[in-house]
Amino acid sequence: MNTIKLKTSFHHLIDSIDNKQLLESFYHLIKAKSKAQTGDLWAGLKPDEKDELLQSFHESEVAENLIGYDVIKNRHEKWL
Repeated sequence: MNTIKLKTSFHHLIDSIDNKQLLESFYHLIKAKSKAQTGDLWAGLKPDEKDELLQSFHESEVAENLIGYDVIKNRHEKWL
């Protein structure tokens, strides 16, 4: 979908929503995303949060550390 069609579809979607709370949520989300710069999320983390995230990433590269989709789905079935 090209940019013009995407904007038009987005405008139609917004025009079809009558829920003020939902519209405000969309507005704040789009506003925040349009102002966000690459790396903002990372820059906002504390050093220990960065370390933990990097450690989790490295651990996820080891196949034995991964849990299969079916196992997770069965564990959390009551919330799905």
